[in-house]
Amino acid sequence: MQLVEFLYYLPIIYLIIINIVAFFAMWWDKRKASQHEWRVAEATLLLLGLLGGALGIISGMYRLRHKTQKRLFQAFAIIGLIVSLIIYWIVVTQYI
Repeated sequence: MQLVEFLYYLPIIYLIIINIVAFFAMWWDKRKASQHEWRVAEATLLLLGLLGGALGIISGMYRLRHKTQKRLFQAFAIIGLIVSLIIYWIVVTQYI
């Protein structure tokens, strides 16, 4: 693969990686919560959502049943989803 081709796919690779990292951060936080240990800060989880990983955060919320009762967290996750959708739209329109 040439450098130009790699750079072409770099935003898509970034979005895939950030969503995987966000989902595993939710999983790690859930695991630590069940063990009554130090957890991942909510600000870190929300930042991952705002950086494009909102699908990972939201899927982690409902797949793992984690932070689904915290309305403020849900609101910020939705804001992160809107920001992520804007990022996805920019990436998709760049490749069409």
